[in-house]
Amino acid sequence: MAKPTTKHDIAIHRRALRMWRDDGAPPGRLPEYEERARELQAFIDNPTGGQLPNPLTAQHGEVEPAQPMEEAELQENLGEFPSLLTDQGDHLEAPMTRSKARHANT
Repeated sequence: MAKPTTKHDIAIHRRALRMWRDDGAPPGRLPEYEERARELQAFIDNPTGGQLPNPLTAQHGEVEPAQPMEEAELQENLGEFPSLLTDQGDHLEAPMTRSKARHANT
């Protein structure tokens, strides 16, 4: 990077030097840190630059869903799944002690 002349360039150069020193001042890698500092400064200068508009609020307010959503009721589902092996690709851990094998078959 050429000698910084504007306040903006000086801030970028100082940030790059600080990050470069914090990482142990690896030789020959200062230009990488200057590029990172430029990117960070771009985020600071334009915080909403990369954001796309929210399609739900694009019509000047919240859009209600067509059907009301139900809350998940986990407690009702706890008893539906068997504790033994099913045909869904479950398999026993191997190797297994005899006592574990007896309990797995019950």
